[in-house]
Amino acid sequence: MSLKRGVAPGARLIGFALLLCLRAAPSPAQSEAVHCLHVQGGVYLLSGGGANITVQVGDEAVVVVNAGRAEMSDAVLAAIRSLSPRPIEYIIDTSSDADAVGGNAALSKAGFANSGQRGEPTTAAIVAQLNVLKSMDAAKATAQAIPTDTYERDWALFNDEAILLTHAPAAHSDGDSYVFFRRSDVISTGDLFNPSSYPVIEEDQGGSLDGIIDALNAIIHIMVPRLNEEGGTYIIPGHGRVCDHTDIVNYRDALTIIRARVRYYVAKGMTLEQVLAAKPTFDYDGIYGADRGSSSTTRFIETVYREVSRAAKDHGVPGDWRQNHG
Repeated sequence: MSLKRGVAPGARLIGFALLLCLRAAPSPAQSEAVHCLHVQGGVYLLSGGGANITVQVGDEAVVVVNAGRAEMSDAVLAAIRSLSPRPIEYIIDTSSDADAVGGNAALSKAGFANSGQRGEPTTAAIVAQLNVLKSMDAAKATAQAIPTDTYERDWALFNDEAILLTHAPAAHSDGDSYVFFRRSDVISTGDLFNPSSYPVIEEDQGGSLDGIIDALNAIIHIMVPRLNEEGGTYIIPGHGRVCDHTDIVNYRDALTIIRARVRYYVAKGMTLEQVLAAKPTFDYDGIYGADRGSSSTTRFIETVYREVSRAAKDHGVPGDWRQNHG
């Protein structure tokens, strides 16, 4: 996949902003740095802040999707300022994960949301699905970090282009959002999609593989690929490289096939140990597999097995459902 570079009006200005962004990042001597990439339109990717950060630059303000880790806020702010001197008006949280919301307080303090009301706070608005607010409140997050504006199903705002927020229920968690920059034709997915690993499903926060697949299908539905699938709508995932239509379709297909295999094994009465031994992810492990960590292959299979098993029981199979499907 290659990003469109083009010679559209303003291309020289974009290139100059990219150069400034690279210069604003911390030096290679530091352990971590924030790097900028112009995706297309008014949208940029900042990587190195803990999770991918999406920045949309408009005529009057800047919109940020996810704020990165708290300790990277200075570097993230320097990178944003290299792209535009305009205030950060909105910070959109795609989930309550620490690498998405950790920098909320610092970035909000550096911004300003002009609502036109008297006595309004001189900070950027923090926008998220309602369950993110509930999760952060339960975790006793600071008042400066929690969302100031919430929504349930979908929401929209405007910053030199339409920006559409959509709730993905019961996916990575119960509060996931994906963000569509309509004119730039870029979608920021958060942890609904990761091109190099199986999804992390937070069961204790209402997450599910079914919800992730439903969200991927909804995202694919609004994407329009260019000829031969190279270009068109671009995806900024929660982590990793910029992706196109083929990448996310392949990911959706892999998860759907793996779910079907586990369903078959569960219906045959196989235990978790037997399913792990059957390696239902084997032909995809070279792309998405990992030996350890929150997105490890084993953890993913275990999570899918539990979800499929619960669904089988909920369908009212009498007696010992495993034996009855043996």
